Amino acid sequence: MNKQKTKNDFARHGIWLLWLLFLITASAMGQENYTISGTITDKSNGETLYGATVFLKGTTIGGVTNTYGFFSITAPEGDYSLNISYIGFQETNVEVALYNNQKLDFEIAELSTELEEVIVTAEEPERAILRKPEMSVAKMNIATVKQMPVVLGEVDILKSLQMLPGVANNGEGTGGFHVRGGAQDQNLVLLDEAIIYNTSHMFGFFSVFNADAIKDVKLYKGGIPARFGGRVSSVLDIRQKDGNTKKFAASGGIGLISSRLTLEGPVFGEKGSFLISGRRSYADVFLALAGESNRISFYDLNLKTNYAIDANNKLFLSGYFGRDAFKLGDTFNSSYGNASGNLRWNHIFNDRLFSNFSAILSRYDYDLGFGQDDFEWKSSITNYNLKYDFKYYLSDKFKLDFGANGIYYDFDPGQLIPTADTSPVNPLQLDRKKAVEGGLYLNAEHELTPKLTAQYGLRYSAFTRLGGQALVDYDNNQPVVYNERLGIYERGTEIGETNFDKGDAIETFGNLEPRVSLSYLLNEKASVKAGYSRTAQYIHLLSNTSSVTPLDVWTPSGKFIKPQLSNQYAVGYFRNFKDKAYSMEVEAYFKNVDNRIDYIDGSDLIGQNTIETEILNGEMRAYGLEFLLRKNEGDFTGWLAYTLSKSEQRTPGGTAGGPGINNGDWYNTFFDRTHDISVSGAYRLNDSFSFGANLVFQTGRPVTYPNGQYEYEGLSIASYAARNSDRLPAYHRMDLSLTYRPKKNKTRKWKNEWVLSIYNIYNRKNAASVSFGQNVETGANEATRTAIFGMVPSITSNFKF
Repeated sequence: MNKQKTKNDFARHGIWLLWLLFLITASAMGQENYTISGTITDKSNGETLYGATVFLKGTTIGGVTNTYGFFSITAPEGDYSLNISYIGFQETNVEVALYNNQKLDFEIAELSTELEEVIVTAEEPERAILRKPEMSVAKMNIATVKQMPVVLGEVDILKSLQMLPGVANNGEGTGGFHVRGGAQDQNLVLLDEAIIYNTSHMFGFFSVFNADAIKDVKLYKGGIPARFGGRVSSVLDIRQKDGNTKKFAASGGIGLISSRLTLEGPVFGEKGSFLISGRRSYADVFLALAGESNRISFYDLNLKTNYAIDANNKLFLSGYFGRDAFKLGDTFNSSYGNASGNLRWNHIFNDRLFSNFSAILSRYDYDLGFGQDDFEWKSSITNYNLKYDFKYYLSDKFKLDFGANGIYYDFDPGQLIPTADTSPVNPLQLDRKKAVEGGLYLNAEHELTPKLTAQYGLRYSAFTRLGGQALVDYDNNQPVVYNERLGIYERGTEIGETNFDKGDAIETFGNLEPRVSLSYLLNEKASVKAGYSRTAQYIHLLSNTSSVTPLDVWTPSGKFIKPQLSNQYAVGYFRNFKDKAYSMEVEAYFKNVDNRIDYIDGSDLIGQNTIETEILNGEMRAYGLEFLLRKNEGDFTGWLAYTLSKSEQRTPGGTAGGPGINNGDWYNTFFDRTHDISVSGAYRLNDSFSFGANLVFQTGRPVTYPNGQYEYEGLSIASYAARNSDRLPAYHRMDLSLTYRPKKNKTRKWKNEWVLSIYNIYNRKNAASVSFGQNVETGANEATRTAIFGMVPSITSNFKF
């Protein structure tokens, strides 16, 4: 108790100390400076531009627009040429007489000659990229995503990110993604700030993100800013389009699996806009027409609107609704999906202080129905989130972020519901779990010298598991014990239970999470960067399968499950060649995670009310080297990405006794990949034809194979090697695409294109799994390899007007 109080006091005093330091720094700034602030938008549709660069020519003074297109730069009085640049847009220069504070909004136009080109580049001028203390970050251009060959013609943001170093999937037909050797649940996925708990449709074949509705995609692999918390591996920050404020517009596409339609336009005059984007598959329609009783389908619906109250206040309302449905005759049916909503208020206090307040709801649920046995199983996780974030532009050399957030969680791990009087099952409700999580943060970006820039901050997070149920008490407080006679782990001895009322705190945790990154400019073309971040994760995904499934259940930290705590270190070298035509990034990283749970052999997670009896606590580590070489300009663009990495876990027996998992030695995680090579390229032949290609090679996923067998009472029983000591065969494939755009009629508003894609062009049968058994006819042991895809051609028609 005293240790917890000391930690809380240290956190409180540390934050006030930092705040005092920043105030002292602010007061020391010169008073003869003036500020230019405003918003940068796309001239054609009014969309705010995130990451547009604004700087004063002939100086090192500049900045980058925030998520809402707002910028603020401060400089000594004088006459300047203000330069505005953003990839794919015309560079804009404006003469500014800076003798007082000014608010200037700018609309910039797209480069008409480059509208259809694939450009793979960063969003800032050369020197700004190199100097910015931001590393281990991947930002995808939506135009690039749409040009990449994909399976069954479905544009997929997550599969595009997996072509970058440090990001991998877990094989074809699997949901989720892995970042720098981390698990699926260690990724914080945000859509307009709302948490998305399951990112997959059709059991992992497609992602839930409709590219037509998305404006920005940014993945933090390391160096996670202090404003983010709750996960120890990465943050994927996805922002929806705001909607066209200039005119009504429509776009969409018709593919083999699904069709989509997006409508957008102005409302309230030009003070606001709306966006409605929908996507639906129709495999179920074809199955019904064919007389099949089986069904499989999914849909997405993205909604957004905004209203400018005045020059300093703007409201946004956005939502996402997506669902999958699967039916196997009258015997089984399943549905699962995400729903989220966010009400945001942007407020500009003055030319240096910007704020955003958000009220967010997120929910994920799944429902299983068993027709023959007349019962269904339901589970869900719901959270309510309040956030208040501030950005303070103290000077051109010092910028400050600070804010707070609080999340209330409602976990429903499962309930069994009979659907008929003849059902053989009884109603069952697993204990619902409640929790609250809070965070305070302070972060600064500070240009220490013309060559050295730092970003440093501190986050304090706290988590409380709330009462409202009874918890089982175990002999010696040990829910898992080792049976030496049988050589297995088994359930501990129950000695009673403790009741906790709704107002009680079952367990409380608090953690300080410092973050720091440095960038040193070697010269005009190269820089070195280094970073450290500590992160805490208080909720856990319960899954003893190798990939995300709809049945996975989230659970909070508590009496027997401790928060995951991670430290990540990274160092990198960044360089541009031939006047930014080429760029290179090399990063090395190491991270360790404490309190990473793993499952005892034979664990049973379905319908389990005492999950603590199925797990052991351990630790995890991952380290590697990432290389990215990009060609940014010209008719041919693309990149080569290579990752050399290792991801391991160690789970000793601890207080449960025994040897632990794999005798307490380090073993490969499910998502370990020694080698991961990706090549992606696009070639623009002319205004009508362009080509795309992907080439992927990965070391096979770790698995556990049997290494022998023995006979027991007439049964053949397999014995297994050490956990994850074997591997599936190496994974590799090549994809190609051809895009045809009919010649434009300048008087016609309708534009269309045809995209032909061939996934896995040489028909590689990549192993999704290998199973072992006996041949029914011969009785011989045999291994069977299961492949999801061979070669898959597809054609899609896209349009807009």
